[in-house]
Amino acid sequence: MKSLPYGDQGDGTYRNPVLYADYSDPDVIAVGADYYMTASSFNCTPGLPVLHSRDLVNWRIIGYAMEAFPFESYRNPQHGKGVWAPALRFYDGKFWIFFGAPDEGIFMTTAENPAGPWSPLHCVQEGKGLIDPCPFWDDDGQAYLVRAQAGSRCDGINSLLTLHRMAPDGTRLLDDGEVIVDGHWHHPTVEGPKLYKRNGYYYIFAPAGGVPGGWQTVFRSREIDGPYEDRIVLAQMSTPVNGPHQGAWVETVYGEHWFLHFQDKGHSGRILHLQPMEWGSDDWPLIGEPSPARDVTQPVLRHAKPKSAEKTEPSRLPASDGFEGDSLGWQWQWMANSEDRWREFVNPGLRLFCLGTSSGNQHWLEAANLLVQKPLDPEYAAEVEVDASNLRPGDRAGLLLTGAVWGGIYLERTEDGITALEARLPSTAARELEVDGHRQLNGTKARLSLWLVDGVCRFAVSDQSGEEHAVGLGIRPREAAWMGARIGLFALSPGRSASGGSAVYRNFIYTPIC
Repeated sequence: MKSLPYGDQGDGTYRNPVLYADYSDPDVIAVGADYYMTASSFNCTPGLPVLHSRDLVNWRIIGYAMEAFPFESYRNPQHGKGVWAPALRFYDGKFWIFFGAPDEGIFMTTAENPAGPWSPLHCVQEGKGLIDPCPFWDDDGQAYLVRAQAGSRCDGINSLLTLHRMAPDGTRLLDDGEVIVDGHWHHPTVEGPKLYKRNGYYYIFAPAGGVPGGWQTVFRSREIDGPYEDRIVLAQMSTPVNGPHQGAWVETVYGEHWFLHFQDKGHSGRILHLQPMEWGSDDWPLIGEPSPARDVTQPVLRHAKPKSAEKTEPSRLPASDGFEGDSLGWQWQWMANSEDRWREFVNPGLRLFCLGTSSGNQHWLEAANLLVQKPLDPEYAAEVEVDASNLRPGDRAGLLLTGAVWGGIYLERTEDGITALEARLPSTAARELEVDGHRQLNGTKARLSLWLVDGVCRFAVSDQSGEEHAVGLGIRPREAAWMGARIGLFALSPGRSASGGSAVYRNFIYTPIC
């Protein structure tokens, strides 16, 4: 069998990453022989994705825990805000997710079934800079919550972990909290804490050192409020896996221990890795494999899969979409709280209505009705058929790639008919799109495509004549606001209001380039 570049190898082993997609700040739990994961979703909705696996290697999306943000501001994109570093737990017969929104506070939702429905978001604590909360219920029933602080919202105060007593129903904090870990000296930018208990020790698994080049730290104490001793338990060392940290310890029903974390891969985002884990005789975790440094372990690149109740076959998350039903596939999210009036299903096909932006200048960063999905590979291609016959003058509909640098190809209704244009947004500070090329269409239907190879994303159009033409020079994508690049579909009108025009999308095809 040919060795696959990552994920399940089909021979009882896996290669890291197990999931080459931007599931930032993952948290994972075991419930019996099933595993569930959630991750940061920032400003995208629906938010708080819930994924399921039977082997910790192959994952599928089963739903979202949050339909929309309960704030008026999220009617427009709030890039880099929203859901940060959620914690997923199973307690008292329910699934719980806590997360911090850096400008609003700490929120919680629960469900009896991880596929939903989930309860409406409940604000546990209002406040700026309260991030990365993790709940914990002790053996005596007392509940706690440990959290971090965002320096960008707290006058530069970060690298602190604070412990609160919490109401057992998770609805409120009972005190102002006390700092139990100060990472300024040895573990700067300590954040993302996950609190566990084992063999009489309280353990806090927490990343430190920053995302691209950091490490995984574990703090432990016999008392929940400390004092805590610390140890670095995973670092890049001699591997290509930079900054391995921020994740979850999972104990399986088969007595195995595993650690899931992310790796920052630039425009690909924060991709998911799986590490074997053991407990040493001194009750410290050993994650990954030995490294050149005696006291620090490093990530594995390939390993035997976890034991599971059944044989699992290699699988991929969904990407391509024929838009043949009456709802969007789980891979799709909007860049803001969505409204039903933005789209309709025409079977087959998805009609997107052309909406205005807050500035009225068709600025992609302001497009609330931007429909996006995560790429699943380091290199890939995407194409979609667009029927532009119902565009009004000045309307634009197309295909793009987001990030710190945005690029896209779109169809626009002009006096001469339908024109295909490529544009780029060279930075998130740019106020207008830079148009790079154009081509007059033969007819009103076209296939738009993009492909990302060797770090460059290029765009092309094929009209009813059937000949494909590259339109511009492409872009070099970069991640922005803690998110990797997203493939997106959009329909925009000139001005601040809807034009009455629309475009129909059919046969979205995503293809990995290996």
